[in-house]
Amino acid sequence: MRVLIIDDEPRIRRLLVLALGSKGIEILESATGFEGMQSVVSYKPDVVLLDLNLPDMDGKELLAKLRAWSGVPVIILSVRNSQEDIVSLLNAGADDYIVKPFYTNEVLARLTAVYRRNAPDSGMRYANGGIFVDLETREVKKEGSSVHLTATEYSILEYLIRHSGKIVTKDRLLQEIWGQGWEMEEGSLRVHIRALRLKLEAAPEDPHLITTEPGVGYRLSPSDEIHA
Repeated sequence: MRVLIIDDEPRIRRLLVLALGSKGIEILESATGFEGMQSVVSYKPDVVLLDLNLPDMDGKELLAKLRAWSGVPVIILSVRNSQEDIVSLLNAGADDYIVKPFYTNEVLARLTAVYRRNAPDSGMRYANGGIFVDLETREVKKEGSSVHLTATEYSILEYLIRHSGKIVTKDRLLQEIWGQGWEMEEGSLRVHIRALRLKLEAAPEDPHLITTEPGVGYRLSPSDEIHA
């Protein structure tokens, strides 16, 4: 599990690094909201521990900025303990709320629970015609032969598989795959979709696996068998 701690108190960060690191959790630290935002993009944590009292912005403001483009689970750490504050943050998209001072074993338990709720489904497989994808092993095959996908191509395909049979808007794909700055990547998305079709479709110029919904986005044909 990769955890990003966004807190301007070195003592709190040090305590969490020692407690969580001893359990094999990978930790990255940020002391400001801006630095934390950048770390979410580059580090891609599984869970964020977010303090509300940051030097450059309020934690609720940072949460709103994150939720504009990211679904990364966020646990709030704060001395604010009023019911109004807690309900407001949860409604704004926080996954959990821990009041300071806290016990480190409580933080570990909450982290584990949130991570399990949001972890990718192990064992999920997609099969359609001659295409087979195992999301646990990241194996992709066409007519029994392995297909090499770039990291971005695979990320796009994985997201489409998790929403197979449904229309996925271009904006949603862009936000999920590129995160912050996604507005500038529409051309890249088209290039990667075309590359996926060339590698997976029987007739790339007349696609039946990944179809375009004009003016909206893309749809991946439902799997013949999709399970976890």
